[in-house]
Amino acid sequence: MSKGKGKTAKKKQPASDRKHYNYKLVLSDTCAVCKTPCARGMSYLARMRTPGTVGKGVPCVLTRTYG
Repeated sequence: MSKGKGKTAKKKQPASDRKHYNYKLVLSDTCAVCKTPCARGMSYLARMRTPGTVGKGVPCVLTRTYG
């Protein structure tokens, strides 16, 4: 019996060489007028409607780019 060809393992790229997603941070006013609302944006918008709340934005999946 002859041995079958073995599978070769792919070498992993270092984390610094991989492509990363970049998201833009959007504020609640952007989420309010969004044409395709997402769950994350709508929950952020609801939190920001309460008086005295301070927000720094939420990453928008619609603005995803590869870097």
